[in-house]
Amino acid sequence: MPSIAENVSLVREAMVRACDRANRDPQTVRLLPVTKYVEHAQIQALIDLGFKEFGESRPQQLIARAQHFSTQIRWHQIGHLQRNKVKQLLPYISAIHSVDSIRLAEALSEALGKSGVLPEILLEINLSGEASKDGFSPVELTEAWPTLTALPHLKITGLMTMAAQSDDIESARPTFRNLRLLRDELNTILHDDRKLTQLSMGMSDDFPIAIEEGATIIRIGSRLFS
Repeated sequence: MPSIAENVSLVREAMVRACDRANRDPQTVRLLPVTKYVEHAQIQALIDLGFKEFGESRPQQLIARAQHFSTQIRWHQIGHLQRNKVKQLLPYISAIHSVDSIRLAEALSEALGKSGVLPEILLEINLSGEASKDGFSPVELTEAWPTLTALPHLKITGLMTMAAQSDDIESARPTFRNLRLLRDELNTILHDDRKLTQLSMGMSDDFPIAIEEGATIIRIGSRLFS
């Protein structure tokens, strides 16, 4: 079995090749390791390789990880977030990728106003149409946009999505392309200081396609650890 260091190297090589195909600078894409199924020793191995940002799906797991590791490590909440978990999570996060409703956005804005922290906020968009996935549909986002942008304490920096599972990774391309087009459409109505810059899309199986379509953050789990 390859080591974590070898897996990281392979992923980075694939990232560079995808960036070359898309005529992009590899420095414009962040590799975010997803650690929800791994032991602390495996996370430490990534820290030793220079990683300082990690993604977790479950708030309680994220809090436990954050309390165990250095405060210099930045944690991203990438899974579904319930409103009753917001206050306890905020001291430990630098980004939330899964804001999927107005009610959650409002709860976050209220809690952030009291806490003084300012994490990156990404809105989760359901572009695959699967009922099992959370997130705004494009129509719902358009309707919610005035309310979301009026909330005083949300630093909305981008969008997140997940493609439908498929044996054909090319089938993910329309989902990723449509997220980029949605981001670009929203940016036409935003002032320069509020432009959306982040696209969190692409996981272990489909990240090269996501990079080709404009991903700025790829969320990689099993590809690093198996």
